[in-house]
Amino acid sequence: MENIVIIPTYNERENIGHLIDIIFAQYDNFHILVIDDGSPDNTATLVKERQAKYAGKLFLEERKGKLGLGTAYIHGFKWALKKGYQFIFEMDADFSHNPKDLQRLYEACKTGGADLAVGSRYVKGGGTINWPRNRILLSKGGSLYTRLITWMPVRDTTAGFVCYSREVLESINLDQIRFLGYAFQIEMKFASWKLGFKIKEVPIIFEDRKYGVSKMHKGIVKEGIWGVLKLRWLSLFKDYHNRVKNTGTNSYGTVSKPGEKVLAKTK
Repeated sequence: MENIVIIPTYNERENIGHLIDIIFAQYDNFHILVIDDGSPDNTATLVKERQAKYAGKLFLEERKGKLGLGTAYIHGFKWALKKGYQFIFEMDADFSHNPKDLQRLYEACKTGGADLAVGSRYVKGGGTINWPRNRILLSKGGSLYTRLITWMPVRDTTAGFVCYSREVLESINLDQIRFLGYAFQIEMKFASWKLGFKIKEVPIIFEDRKYGVSKMHKGIVKEGIWGVLKLRWLSLFKDYHNRVKNTGTNSYGTVSKPGEKVLAKTK
């Protein structure tokens, strides 16, 4: 199977079972990997119950404690690369991302010429539903701030609904991606762009969660503000490209060889 959706969870029992059922009801060509950070509400137990129904298609990785969104995705990326998946997706567990849009992100990478497809709220046709005004201003302002500082040509820089081609993740030294929240999403796009990969934004409608509690907090916002400045500093005065470029065998068993096309595309 070439496609896998990585879904990090922490206290998402009210959402995850229904989301899994909907994805598998709509698609035969997707697998799912849930990465649960020791949810006290027994989210992982519910996923295990679903595994009997979706044997060989639904996978679970359990971690001890709440270790952060960024480390969950890095864990999932390495797992998926080892298993040989060709297109690897990020997706929230709370239905803010519509499962119907998975196919559109896939097509953008498979046949649309993109190396990385971003489900974007801030391109024509995209938008949000049921978001409070302060969240909209924070999100739009954060994306504008990021574009001004980094010059990265992505309108929805903090988007968490993404499809990566295998080549992108193989070419990034994932052990050098250090941020956890908003800044993680920004750095993954920034690293992909600096390595020369083509990013395409696909318009989506983002709907605020109906069940459960948002994981947003002040620390994530602060990390995003300072993280963007740090990324710009590293790219201007230090060799950021060489730090994030995977140039040898690493912990997920892939090799990026000198002279590949990504080097020719470097910003």
